[in-house]
Amino acid sequence: MPEFKPEPSREPWENGWAPDTSRAPGTRRLWLAGGLAIATVITCVMAVAVMDTGADRASKASQDPSSAETVPGLISFASPSVKNAAPPGGKSGMSSTHPSTSPEPQENGSPSAARSTKPPKSPGSHASSPSKPKPSVTWRSVDSVNYPDRYWHVSGDYVKLDPLGGSESRQDSTFKLVKGLADSSCYSFATHDGSYLRHRNFLLRDEPNDGSALFRQDATFCPRASAYSGAVMLESVNYPGRFLRHQNFQLKLDPFQNSSLFLADSAFRLVGGVA
Repeated sequence: MPEFKPEPSREPWENGWAPDTSRAPGTRRLWLAGGLAIATVITCVMAVAVMDTGADRASKASQDPSSAETVPGLISFASPSVKNAAPPGGKSGMSSTHPSTSPEPQENGSPSAARSTKPPKSPGSHASSPSKPKPSVTWRSVDSVNYPDRYWHVSGDYVKLDPLGGSESRQDSTFKLVKGLADSSCYSFATHDGSYLRHRNFLLRDEPNDGSALFRQDATFCPRASAYSGAVMLESVNYPGRFLRHQNFQLKLDPFQNSSLFLADSAFRLVGGVA
């Protein structure tokens, strides 16, 4: 078997080939890279120009739906035309935003009047607001539990328990019930002539108001629970523990006594005015 021997390497000049020394090595690669870069830039510029043109056309189409055009390869943002849009068939589940003013047919065939679109008058209008009624004065008469046919009655300067008489007597047996002059949670009794019932020397009298604190206290009586249904006991505001009671048909201020007679003599009912 013949022995294989590698051929000795030959230099280029031995084959008749010589390297090109007229240009720098790697110039061909530089030219290829430069050409590729230029082609890329041209492609990008053309793409941007095409996109700008498409955007302009889309903008014009959104302003004028009738002239909207579709750019191939791009999405059109133009609004669809609604000129020939038809209402959906059947009844709509939504009511119109504008109330109908057309007349509605009635059973007799005559149209009703169109609904008024004028806003209602404000509740604060003086023309429509009703006038407030003036509070009525509370007039009361006071009768006794154990003498139901007798009432408080101004006789002279004192208050007594008398039966009803003529018109003058009925007026003197009717009093204006007001808030207490010394305590608004209690009562004061005013007469027709503007005087008040007050106690002096523990006797109930009819006197004009002198504006003093003592008068306001003497003319104020606080209602308390009574042993009799529908009746009250009247306690003095400046003499706690003393109550109005009648004795010998005279109204006076006495200390509380836990006796059946005192409980009956000091029980009064505030009834409607008898005048």
